[in-house]
Amino acid sequence: MKHSGKAMRAALKLIFWTLVAVGAVGVIGLCATVLGAVLAVVATALGVLWILFALFTLYFFRDPTAKTPSAAGLVVSPGHGKVDVIDQLTESQFMNGPCHRISIFLSVIDIHVQNAPVAGKVAYLKHTEGKFINALKIDSAIHNENVLIGFESSEAAGEKIGLRLIAGVLARRIVPFVQVGDVMERGDRISLIQFGSRCDLYLPLDYNVRVKIGDKAVGGETVMASKK
Repeated sequence: MKHSGKAMRAALKLIFWTLVAVGAVGVIGLCATVLGAVLAVVATALGVLWILFALFTLYFFRDPTAKTPSAAGLVVSPGHGKVDVIDQLTESQFMNGPCHRISIFLSVIDIHVQNAPVAGKVAYLKHTEGKFINALKIDSAIHNENVLIGFESSEAAGEKIGLRLIAGVLARRIVPFVQVGDVMERGDRISLIQFGSRCDLYLPLDYNVRVKIGDKAVGGETVMASKK
């Protein structure tokens, strides 16, 4: 008999392809479930990392108010960190001659807001582009990107105090809060260096250095030098 079994074959074909479709949906669903579980784990891990990053960022940008000494003739630390260089050099951009240099290394866990070392007027502000070598190296002051801020002290006419903010291998941005002409009180916030870096403090030779190498300096509080 002609065409016998065609209807059954059509039915079986339809059943087969619908089974394939149902199976494909099942496989897609299984893959979606596995992918969803993986994405949930990844999202959780990213969330934990973000929380840690947020906590570190809040810690890094902490900005306590300094308890600045009020006695006359004092120069306080401009930064929070370890004193690792005390010497004399010639600074020609602002000090225009020989001066004391006290250098402070700021590690990545130190406070990175800087404070005015003396009361007075901002008389000089210059940004110099440069490298980003490790701020642990003393010659980073010569080669690295830096900002030099010069103060004219309000306690002694014509007296200059210089501060060089030096970028490091991680510190790629120096953010001055001040501009030329601003009048500051000793201990006022003046700038921010993001991540590890260095501050060089330049003082006239008639100042008596009051810190030693290895001392931990607190910005706006630690007395670095005083009049002889």
